[in-house]
This record gives sequence, structure tokens and C-alpha cells, in this order.
Amino acid sequence: MTNIKSSNLGYPRIGEKREWKRALESFWKGDLTEEELLEKTTEIRLDNLQKQKDLGIDLIPVGEFSLYDHILDVSASFGIIPKRYNYDGGEVDINTYYELVRGSDDAIASEMTKWFNTNYHYIVPELNEQKPALKINRALKYYNEAKEKLGINGKPVIVGPVTYVSLAKGYEETEFEKIVDEFTPLYVQILKELAEAGATWVQIDEPIFSSDVSEEVVAVAEKVYETIAREVPEIKVIFQTYFEKLFHYERLSQLPVAALGIDFVHGESLEVLQEHGFPEDKYLAAGVVDGRNVWRADLQEKSSLIATLRKFVKDDKLIIQPSSSLLHVPVTKKHETKIDPVILGGLSFADEKLAEINILTNKAKATDEKTNEAITNSTEALESLKKKYRSNESVAVEISKLTAEDAERDVHFKERLKLQKKSLDLPVLPTTTIGSLPQTKEVRQTRSKWRRNEITDREYETFVNNQISKWIKIQEDLDIDVLVHGEFERNDMVEYFGEKFNGFLVTEFGWVQSYGSRCVKPPLIFGDVDWTEPITVKESVYAQSLTDRHVKGMLTGPVTILNWSFVHDATPRTEIMKQIALALRKEIEALEEAGIQIIQVDEPALREGLPLDKAKWDAYLDAAAYAFRLATASVQAKTQIHTHMCYSNFEDIFPCIDALDADVISIETSRSHGELVSTFEENTYEKEIGLGVYDIHSPRVPAIEEIKENIDRALQTITPENFWVNPDCGLKTRNEQQTIDALKVMVEAAKSAREKITIKQ
Repeated sequence: MTNIKSSNLGYPRIGEKREWKRALESFWKGDLTEEELLEKTTEIRLDNLQKQKDLGIDLIPVGEFSLYDHILDVSASFGIIPKRYNYDGGEVDINTYYELVRGSDDAIASEMTKWFNTNYHYIVPELNEQKPALKINRALKYYNEAKEKLGINGKPVIVGPVTYVSLAKGYEETEFEKIVDEFTPLYVQILKELAEAGATWVQIDEPIFSSDVSEEVVAVAEKVYETIAREVPEIKVIFQTYFEKLFHYERLSQLPVAALGIDFVHGESLEVLQEHGFPEDKYLAAGVVDGRNVWRADLQEKSSLIATLRKFVKDDKLIIQPSSSLLHVPVTKKHETKIDPVILGGLSFADEKLAEINILTNKAKATDEKTNEAITNSTEALESLKKKYRSNESVAVEISKLTAEDAERDVHFKERLKLQKKSLDLPVLPTTTIGSLPQTKEVRQTRSKWRRNEITDREYETFVNNQISKWIKIQEDLDIDVLVHGEFERNDMVEYFGEKFNGFLVTEFGWVQSYGSRCVKPPLIFGDVDWTEPITVKESVYAQSLTDRHVKGMLTGPVTILNWSFVHDATPRTEIMKQIALALRKEIEALEEAGIQIIQVDEPALREGLPLDKAKWDAYLDAAAYAFRLATASVQAKTQIHTHMCYSNFEDIFPCIDALDADVISIETSRSHGELVSTFEENTYEKEIGLGVYDIHSPRVPAIEEIKENIDRALQTITPENFWVNPDCGLKTRNEQQTIDALKVMVEAAKSAREKITIKQ
């Protein structure tokens, strides 16, 4: 019997049926007290830990649970709170904590951006206003809780100082080492207190090293972990990375830590190991089960991988775990009652992945009948799933005939722009919204009734049309120039299309956290994707019939649909992206034929899918741009194509943005306080653009001066003829009055800006 250990890196926060989400939102509405919120979230957290204990996990993560976001938790722990929140310097109270993400009457919310190449968003720390100090040892608090209440000697999880500072803003690059040095003694203090409490293992997450950082950043890490090893030698530190191979492996593998946590699912980690070997004095925490997808692991294949890894590390120094935190997958498949049993058998959510980890650990320790049976069952389930995989010969034929010309518009942008200006006849600085309008409780409840067959299709369609009619009138009264139908018939911007295209499947409870209490339910792609009939035309045409103003057709783009779905690996992702693009092309042609002159194809996840390994960027971006153009290129020159993108480091993908050849792009910029405008100051961009002028993720209504300032800043770089005024994202999460009040201010600010432009002319 060997001493191989099993481990988990992190568990979903949201609860099996989104109990966490409901508790947060009830607290924000005033329906739950702070005490009741903490009681409910404590119950969820302890249930999560107990499940992991019952599943046989040896090293159970504690402290990664959050009331919103784990990076925000680090900021709160160290008192990194911007002055605009009137923070008093003590332990951060829960109201201040939530003001950072929701804003207040006096302060805009903090910036939010994507967590590496995932759809999870973190709150960006602002380091320019205060020195860090340890306000609360969260890791210790949750370690003691697990120990006292459940008898679990957990593995505290902490975001490492190099990653935290790397993801922060508000300092010069030359200050990086100095700032990390300020945090290092605080990490030492945290670890010392954990050691005194009895903790043995601590997982320090440093995923920044799954990207190709500079040698100087590596040197900073060496300094940090030498200090930790010297000051707290009794703690076994796992230096944990994920989402890619460990860059700078030769240097980082020599860090004075007990273990290296490496992702063996994504990237070329095995090849790196085979080339450079593994240090004899360290544990290898091997991520062998995919923490980011929902398809069942091939346990025979994973057992072979583990056998290969055992050639490089002694059994008593091997830890088997998922490739990343399970934050990125749903909690459990046990509540799924409507999925084909064969497909259900091929699925693995968080709980099932931990069961797979347990099976693999037992298999590596000693072969027994029960373990062999579990592996056999897994193999049989995967074989059945393969037979169920949907192949579509007609789709394959269409894909095989594609050429570069199929993804090119017939008329150059400058000529298209002239035709569109004449055809659309919009004012300078036209106003619009991004697409969705408030999904009220009534909207959600009516959709649920329809899904449960409690109301007829006709009754549901009448309800949706009434909502569309109501909001067309509201938008006209607000004097918005280009309207939207509001997407009241849609549950989610990707799931909705997953329900309509062939090759997709949707779950009942497959929720994952995107940001804060915002959860999404990614569809499953388990076959060739195909379009059979119009999806969005009916609602768009109805909305257009109600007004003389232009109404945008609203679609989700091929890259985002791919990146926000759980994709089976039977077909290469780039091929599936083309399949989705062809399906959308047919939908776009149907919208155009129905008289819709402005069609928006949203790509909020384009940057998100960018590989962490820069050597893979060009191939991904070329494929992404091709897919978008393939979807949109067949329209007439006078038909205006819009797209929208969410919080991102746009400088990384600027050439790709241009290569999309969209006529208008809108970008989420409000939380970055206009900083993303600098990307367009430093690069030539000739097409039309809308830089979001206010933050829809906050319930606060912006002051008119804030929006004017954002417009004025943008107009220093972008010509008025090419600038649109819009919120920075869809409005489905806001209530009706917040939406109306904020849009009213936005339109007033746009009109004020127009007057100045007219005077200048």
C-alpha cells in the first residue's frame, strides 16, 4: 500500500441549487439580515466540506469559499480598499465589502475583469492608495471552523502575493518588487498563525506562472518563497498553478516549497516533466482530472498518465487532484432528471470529479475489485457516449467547402460606412443599449410557468410581446436612437441558442458562477452543430413593427457560444467554431431578409478564450476572427454589423478586434474609469465604436457628469462621427426603475455632448 494522497483545489460556492446566489441577493434586497446571510453561507460552506470528506479526499481545501470573489477577499484581508469608500482602516465590514462590487451613492464600483482564460470575473485590486496590513486571517478562520465543526484538518487555500499583485492596478511596473515585498511579511504572519493552529499543508495559488512572465517576476517569486521557507519551515507549501503548463519550470521547480501543483490536462506539462525531470525532494500535486469541463474522465487513460508520472516521483510524494479549482463546473449531476441516461452517464460535475479522483487514488495505491469495477463502468459509459455522439454529414460537407473568401464582406468598411450613414440616418453620437433589458421576477416566473406547461405557447408569446411593446415605448420616450427588443424570451445569451441549434444539450441545474451572484448554465455540445429554422427573427420583426426607429437584431457570436459551452472533444474546437458560425450565418441572413438593418453579434468571450501560452495566440485569434467574419460576411453593405465585448485586456487582442471587420464595436470600459481608451489612443482604429459610458453591474444611477466625463475622454481619441453612446453591458440584471433612470441620464449626457460638437462645427 502506497502513501499517495488525493486532493482538491477548490469547490463551487453556489450550492447545488444556487442557494448561495439567492442568499446574497436576498441580503442585498434587505430580505435577509447580515446574521442570516452568514448563517446560510456557513451552512453551504460546511455542507461542501462534509461532502468532500465523505468522498474520501485527503487534502480538503478550506478558505477558498467566498461571499463574492476570492481576489476581493484578499483585498479585504489586507485592507486594500480605495479611499472613495470611506474605509476607516479596520476590519472590512460586509457593507463596505459589497460596496466595492455594487458601488454606492458616493463611489463607483471597482473594476471587474476575467480570471485568466475563464468566464469567471474577479474584482481588480487598486494598490495606489494604501499600504497593506493584515486585517483578518481568513485562512485561519476557516481552517479552525472546519477543524472544530467537522473534524477536518483542512488545507488552507491562499492566493499568492505574486499573482495578487500581478493582477492588481494602480502602480508602475518598476514598483512591482517593492509592493510584493510589502505583502510578504503579511503572508508569513498568516502562515505562522496557521502553523500554530495545527495546519500542515497550505495551498498558495500562483496561476500567474501559467503565463510567460518575465525573468524579473520569477526572481521576485524566488525571493518570496525563500522568505516563507525560512520563516515558516513547519508549513508544507503547495505552489499551485493551473490552466496551462508551468512556465520557467527549471527555475520554479527549485523553489523551497514542499510541493508543486501542476495542470496535466491543459498545456504541455508532461512534455516539460519528461524533458527536465522532477526534484526528488518535492511532492508532485498532479492535476489529472479536468477541472473546467463536464465530460467524464477516461479513467483508464488517467491511470496510464499517473503511471507515467510515477516514473518521475516517489509514491509517497504524489498527490492526485483536479487540474484546477472546481469553481468552473456545476456542483452535482444527481438532480438532472431530463437528460438522456447515456449522455448523463458521460457527465462529471464537481462531486463526480472528486469521486474520480478518489478512484484514481485508490487504483494507484492498490488494485482492488471495487476500484476495477468503477474503472470498467467508466469505460463502458464513455463507449456508450461515443456511440451517442451526433455526426451530421451535411455539416461536414459545408465545412469542407469553406474558403477564405467566404469570410470576407464584398465592400470595404469605408464604403460600407457611407452607405450605412445614408440608409440609417442616425444623429451624431447615436445612443443605444447593448441588448438585454430587465429580466424581472415576473419575466422569470412566466418563463418558468411556460416551461412547466402551466401556460400555453400562445399565452407565453403574448406575454413576451407585451414586454417588448412596453419597452419599445419606454425606449422611444427616453429618445434612444437605436432600440432593442429586450430579449425577454431568452434565459441566457448562450443557453438560449444551445436550446435551438442541433448538436447542443441543456441541463436543469448545471449552473456555474460568472461574477458575484450572476450564474450561467453553459449548454453541452456533444454533436455537430446545425441550424434548422429561424431563432430570433419573430421577436425582432415584431419589435421593429412597433417603431419607426431601427431595432437591432441580437445574436451571440460563434466564439462566445463555443467558449461558454462545455464542448465534447470528439471534434476539434476550431471545427465546432466554424459549425456554429455557419449556423449563425443562416440566422443573420434570415434577419436581414426580414428587414432588420442593424444586427449585433456579441463576442464577450473572445479575449477570454485566448491561450495563456502566447505561442498559441495567433492560431486562436486567426480562427476566432475567421469564425466571426464567416457568420457575418454574407450581409449587404448597408446592413450594419455590431459586436460587443466585455471586460478584457484589449491591448492583447487589438489586431483581432480590427480583423473582425464589424462596423461597430461596443466595449465594457466604465469600471476601468476610461483607462481602456488608451488602447485606442495607441492604435489606429477606423471603424465605429461605443465605449460603455456607465456600469450596469452596479445598482447605482450614474451622475450626468460621470457620463459626460467618459464621453469627453473618449472623444479625445475617437471622432464624433464614429462614436456611439451606450451602457457597458446588457441590462438584464437591473430593475426597471434603475434602468430607466440610468438611460435617461445617458441620453441627456449624449445630447449635451452633441450640442458642443455642433458648436465646434
